[in-house]
Formats: sequence, structure tokens, C-alpha cells
Amino acid sequence: MKIPEAISGIIGPIRAIRRDIHAHPELKFEEHRTAQLVAAELEAYGCDQVVTGLGKTGVIGVIHGSRPPAPGQSRTMIGLRADMDALPITELNRFEHQSQYPGRMHACGHDGHTATLLAAAKAIALDRDFAGSVVFIFQPAEEGGGGAKAMIEDGLFERFPCGAVFAIHNWPGLRVGEFGLNPGPMMASSNEFEITLRGKGAHAAMPHLGVDPVLIASHLIQAFQSLVSRETKPIDATVLSVTQINAGEATNVIPDHCVMKGTVRTFSLDALDTLESGMRRICNQLPGAFNAQAEFLFNRNYPPTINHSREAMFAADVAAEIVGESMVQRNVEPTMGAEDFAYMLLEKPGAYIFLGNGDAGGLHRSQGHGLGPCTLHNPSYDFNDDLIPIGAAFWQLLAKRFLT
Repeated sequence: MKIPEAISGIIGPIRAIRRDIHAHPELKFEEHRTAQLVAAELEAYGCDQVVTGLGKTGVIGVIHGSRPPAPGQSRTMIGLRADMDALPITELNRFEHQSQYPGRMHACGHDGHTATLLAAAKAIALDRDFAGSVVFIFQPAEEGGGGAKAMIEDGLFERFPCGAVFAIHNWPGLRVGEFGLNPGPMMASSNEFEITLRGKGAHAAMPHLGVDPVLIASHLIQAFQSLVSRETKPIDATVLSVTQINAGEATNVIPDHCVMKGTVRTFSLDALDTLESGMRRICNQLPGAFNAQAEFLFNRNYPPTINHSREAMFAADVAAEIVGESMVQRNVEPTMGAEDFAYMLLEKPGAYIFLGNGDAGGLHRSQGHGLGPCTLHNPSYDFNDDLIPIGAAFWQLLAKRFLT
């Protein structure tokens, strides 16, 4: 493993920053303390430009290389992104840097992503032997707030026209320091639906006098699964799950309405279009066969996170220089989880990269951390600080290779 001495020498203070952020988690679009800390660090490192308040609470740092651009060419930019927000989870860990705020926790490692990108910024500020500029993107509100979209709409890429953009996410289950990526889908789209079925209430002992929306809901559930098995391509991975059915107030009453909710996940927009249009068609037609009506609402949250092939393989080659080819999975298994970095990949070429946080045993933590595996969104989770020098070295080499 090749970690530059300049990076190894700064890890102590960066680790302290990571644990400070972990102890003071902030939810989506509330990352004021974190953003202030990040901006202050970037200023101290000597960034050529520091911008705050982009996308509400986002922070941008820019470092220019010492080499001039080639004659007749403008300065090339590469964007490196880290997310800053925490989750509304009560932490079970009992170490010194546990969350100081009940109901808020860095259970997804965004504290580690932020610290790792700060380490890279500090190292790159000390070694500017490249042409072009590195744009450090500290993004708010990844956890359900669409912070990436907010930054884009606030002029991110107009003000900082990156030639490509990259992001790292720690990944429990991969070996510590192991990289995983794909020249294609990495994470699924995230979508929610709500269906209100309106029937006719009646006494449960006299169902012939009513129109039972619960019965109709059961038919809808089965019909929806035919969309997955018969209308989407067999090679397209899709998930359609009805997760809530709410109806009725008494056991002897057939309710007059029923509300169904759930999620749809796909790795392609074509598959998403097929499922949404099919669900709408079924809701428009099937309830009428039972003398009922349906109101169908479909909300597209995050699009699928799809890597650009050339940038993904470029990132894999850089990772192999750091950790060796045996520690790089170039066709890692995608996940049905969602990620709003997808919005940036719709605007710019780039890649989203997994970096192994360790196995489920959480061996990087001391005993007494609480119950549960070391998985994301778990109240016993903690970021592995051993990833900071690996991730920072990767960011530094990636930027240099891209801008050379």
C-alpha cells in the first residue's frame, strides 16, 4: 500500500476532526457547525477559493495547480465530493466521540468522508505540481434531502465547470482499504408511491352492501408483481415493495378507504418508466372492476447512480496504484440503496466508488460499542479511521493523474 509520507503525517489531527464531527452530528440542511469547521480548515490549508452557503449549507474549496495550462487551453477542473449530514438515529456506541445529541448520529460515515476529503485538500495544498484545479465539494443533505441537486441548482457546475466528478463511500463488508466500483450502475433509483383506494363502507357481516378496499388492495399487490416478472426485462434488476397498508378502525367494519404505500427501486430509467406507467395503468383500470376508485401518486426521489465507464476504469487504475490490483473489485455487486450523487453523474462524467470499511464484526472498534453489526444506518456503526490515509492518498493521486 502506497501512502505518501505527507499524508501519513497529517492523519492525527484529521482523525481528531473526524471524531469531533461524529460527536456533533447535524441533519440535512442543518450542517452549520460542520460547514463552518470545513470552511475554516480549507482557509487554513491555503485554498485559493472557499465558498460557503452553496445549496444552503454546502462548502466548496478550490486549489489551483502550479503548472500553467497548455497553450490555448483553459484550466481543467476535477470535482471531489464528500457528504456531511447525519441521520436521525439514537447512537448506541459508548466511546468518547459518541454523539452528543440524542436522536442524531453519523451512522453512514459522512463524518469520515468529510475528514478524508479534508486530508486530501491539505495534502494537495502542499503539493501543487499539476495543471488545472481541484474542486473540493462538501455536500449537505445526502440523506433524503437531495443536497447534490440543491448545489447543482445553486450553480455548482456553472461556477466550477468540472471535467469530471468523483465520490467515495465507505462500505462495510469489503476488506479495509478494498475498492469496489463498476463501469455502470452502482446504486438504484429511490422512489415512493401512495395509493388511496375509495370503496364503500359496510358492516363486516354484510359485505355485499359495501365495496371492500382491502380486498382490492390485495389484487393490486399481485398485479404489481406481474409488472416486475412480465413487463420489465428479466436482466433488469427491479424491486417493487408495498410496505404499508392502512385501513379501518374496527374489526367488524369494512372501511370505505384504504391507503397503500411502498417503494420502487431500479438501476435504469427505462425500467423505472415501465414500472411507474404500469402501476398507473393498473390503478386506473383494476379498481373499477370492483366498483372502486384509486388515486395514484408516484414520487421520484433519487435517480439511479450510474458510473461513466471511462472514468470508472480510470479510478480503478488509480486505486490499484495505491492498494494493489488484488484490492480492487472492478465489477462490484451494485446495491438497491440510493445515493444523490446520481444527480452529479447526470450532469458530469465521473464515478462513485466504494471503499471497504471492514467486516461485519467491526474489529476497528473497542468492545462496549453496543449491539448490532457494523453496517450502515445501524445505531452501533462507526467509521473506520484507518480509511482516512487510504482515501486521501487515492484522492490526491486521482486528481494529479486527471490533471496531468
